[in-house]
Amino acid sequence: MNKRASMGDTPLGWAAGNGHDEVVKLPLGRHDIDPDKPGEDGQTPLLRAACNGHEEVVKMLLGRDDINPNELDRYGQTPLWYAAYYGHEGVVKALLGRDDINPDKSNQGGQTPLLRAASTGHEGIVKMLLGRDDVNLNELDVFGRTPLWFAAYNGHEGAVEMLLGRDDINPDKPDRGGQTPFWWAARCGHEGVVKMLLGRDDVNPDKPDRDGQTPLLWAAHNGHEGIVKMLLGRGDIDPDAYNWSTSPKTTILDTLCPSSQSTK
Repeated sequence: MNKRASMGDTPLGWAAGNGHDEVVKLPLGRHDIDPDKPGEDGQTPLLRAACNGHEEVVKMLLGRDDINPNELDRYGQTPLWYAAYYGHEGVVKALLGRDDINPDKSNQGGQTPLLRAASTGHEGIVKMLLGRDDVNLNELDVFGRTPLWFAAYNGHEGAVEMLLGRDDINPDKPDRGGQTPFWWAARCGHEGVVKMLLGRDDVNPDKPDRDGQTPLLWAAHNGHEGIVKMLLGRGDIDPDAYNWSTSPKTTILDTLCPSSQSTK
């Protein structure tokens, strides 16, 4: 029963991954079964069930003492990581019910379950993870990006609102390129996220990236009129900021009216 098939998985792994509840019960009733034996890709029956959202199978497996809910696959990803990424709320809730769960375990890219849930806009899961004391909402991935960075980048207003509701959030943390959550929200045209971030005193809406490109420059370049109006209506925005990555250097006026460069 523990032998891998030609495709590299055990019978229990196949049954769990496909959500066959009654079939899963049969091998689990044997004394010689290894319920945590991974396939060749390192994915255990629990991980396969969690990834595919098979809540009943997950609960059966979690009911055993010989199951490790934090087992990593070859990519360094846990059952909770996959469940959070794909939005399986019931599975996430079951996994978080285990006392030995690590809810903040990141994959090889430094991305935690919270980061993946925020990036995909799964608000129910974001809420569950933020309700724990052992989850770091400012955790960085290998590129210096936070859960808030991803939520802002993808325009997930509900996730952004929940993250900003925490007192320990760092809302202006730039990535390795010097680009903040606000910078990306403005560039991508997410007006609702921009408004939320502009309502905070600890967000610099004029902060340039490493190339000197400001949120205003990119909002104008991409034609996000509503965001440009919001920014130009503020007193802490420099409308004459240079884009240092171009030659010759360009300003917001050059972006809005390219013909103005010929007059310089």
